[in-house]
Amino acid sequence: MTELNSPYSILITDDDRGVRNALAEIVESRGFRPRVAQCGEEALEIVQSEPVHLALLDMYMPGLTGLETLQLVRQVNAVLPAILITADATIEVIRQAFNAHVYSVIPKPVNKNIVLSTVVRALIRVYGHCEDTHSHSAD
Repeated sequence: MTELNSPYSILITDDDRGVRNALAEIVESRGFRPRVAQCGEEALEIVQSEPVHLALLDMYMPGLTGLETLQLVRQVNAVLPAILITADATIEVIRQAFNAHVYSVIPKPVNKNIVLSTVVRALIRVYGHCEDTHSHSAD
């Protein structure tokens, strides 16, 4: 198993600064490198300019939705795992998310343990392992 030289980079896209900061703190607590964007366009710029290993996307933002952002991001990185975060986790939103091959949908308000375990499972599924900078499991 090959260890990466740097921790995984997690893209966090949400128009709510408080949610962005909370998610950044959650992933940073596990040793991941958060990259934050306040809109889909900004998220796309980040993906085009640096390696990103996973995206946490808010469903509803001004301009592009999380799923619209994901469509554009996947033109740059076709295998990027994505997790959708929404306060409106209706059956229709979940159906749209899974049709877009989103790894999971997490309802707001988010729970730290759910976010971390979902991120770790998504990274393991795509990359075969998860560089764990801490000895405990998030599950």
